[in-house]
Amino acid sequence: MRVLQAPNLAPIPWLVHGFSTRPGGISALDDERVLNTGAVEWDSRENVTENRRRLQSAAGGTELKLIPLSQFHSDVICAFQNVPAEPGRGDASVTRTPGLLLAVQTADCVPILLLDPGNRAVAAVHAGWRGTLRRILGKTVGRMQMEFGSRPQDLLAAIGPAIGGCCYQVGTEVASAFAAQFSNAADFFDELRTGDEPNPLQWLNRMPPGHQPAPNKVLLNLRAANRWQLLEAEVPEQNIVTSDLCTACHTELLFSYRKEGSRSGRLMSVVGILPDSR
Repeated sequence: MRVLQAPNLAPIPWLVHGFSTRPGGISALDDERVLNTGAVEWDSRENVTENRRRLQSAAGGTELKLIPLSQFHSDVICAFQNVPAEPGRGDASVTRTPGLLLAVQTADCVPILLLDPGNRAVAAVHAGWRGTLRRILGKTVGRMQMEFGSRPQDLLAAIGPAIGGCCYQVGTEVASAFAAQFSNAADFFDELRTGDEPNPLQWLNRMPPGHQPAPNKVLLNLRAANRWQLLEAEVPEQNIVTSDLCTACHTELLFSYRKEGSRSGRLMSVVGILPDSR
């Protein structure tokens, strides 16, 4: 098993954190044993529970209570003071309660872990293109300011493995939505095309308007878009660590729904404060 850690978070003795990877679990997928941490059709609940236990142990968080979310690609942020009776419904969570291990699941989307060392507060964020478009990461920074008095300039951020701008194709309608929300949207795409541009094939093929081939897809760099949200929120550049691992390029190490479809598992990113650490 391999649990990835961020170099800016790893030295903190009272913090538990990690980004899970594919190897080292008990779930059977074709000819390999994998660490699937989420509900998928090909795996059992018992396997998922044991895989999560192994992840907690490897990350050093066996004393903590795992707090996953019921995610739905939103900008909803759950604040936890204690263990909830039911999983929170949202795509980010924040706490400063020791003994809680916040968790988000991904299989291409961007996981982000936040830490306020002075106030000993943490956050876990799941950002797909919809959550990124809704600025869930920037809103989570704001929620930490409101809940804990966190100052953005004091925050440490770790952006984990996700599908890269090399592989993440989206339709021009997504590019158009980003262009409407972000003045610098062109920085997040290999070529910002919204589908409204004239299509020269229409004239070459003598096709009437409305019958020309659909515009090609564009490549979106979700990690760059989320990193920019942190900078916009005034988190210092030197406080942000970004993984360069692309889930679609490295399916030997990570899960990718885009690459594997329904045969993909789920990765889990966790962060929490050790009990009795105050």
